[in-house]
Amino acid sequence: MLQMFVHVVQSSGPLGLYSGLSAALLRQITYSTTRFGIYEELKERVTTPTQRPSFPALIGMAATSGFIGGMAGTPADVLNVRMQHDAALAPADRRNYKHAIDGLVRMVREEGRGSIWRGIWPNSTRAMMMTASQLASYDQFKVLLRSHLGMGDTISTHFTASVLAGLVATTICSPVDVIKTRVMSSSENKSLVKLLGDIYKAEGLGWMFRGWVPSFIRLGPHTIATFLFLEEHKKLYRKLKGLPEPDV
Repeated sequence: MLQMFVHVVQSSGPLGLYSGLSAALLRQITYSTTRFGIYEELKERVTTPTQRPSFPALIGMAATSGFIGGMAGTPADVLNVRMQHDAALAPADRRNYKHAIDGLVRMVREEGRGSIWRGIWPNSTRAMMMTASQLASYDQFKVLLRSHLGMGDTISTHFTASVLAGLVATTICSPVDVIKTRVMSSSENKSLVKLLGDIYKAEGLGWMFRGWVPSFIRLGPHTIATFLFLEEHKKLYRKLKGLPEPDV
């Protein structure tokens, strides 16, 4: 990871570390808002004053919302992968998208409309697994911390639950992350089975957790910040609407 960091800085300068920022922002606007919105709506519909959804139900709702969110965010995700990968390539091999919109237009013009949906199935599967492991596990960890350890609805509870959820999500999604990145950065239309076969021959079973540490370095703080913001936003919303605080 350090070697890649140095290579990017040497070849593209410090700003090369921020390649794909516009695509990353577009991805969050499409993918994250979709999955969080659908999950919270589904959870609210099945929650009653006397009964909360079970953990399997939370997983099912999170998986559904994640899959839909993954489909919505695929074009931005393809751009994000390509623009970040550009900085590690030789100057002659770079695509040099100016920003996310320029990238979308050029991909459709140069490679056809199907190019922006490349990797949609592994991407949506990854989003389904990510959302199920991240959102459902966070809610479950929060319940366990409050009901078994006597912790209140505080920032420390939200922080602890989000760290644990980040660990779970990183571990579960690591294999799909590797596949998604390989598919989206490729210009070949190689089948998923052929791709998996080539990866296994070249790297063995270790490919499944390649990049786990940088993934957690990225996903851990992101998960913590996301849930801390979400919980504070919920508190503010309940206060403005005069709604009662949840029991658990």
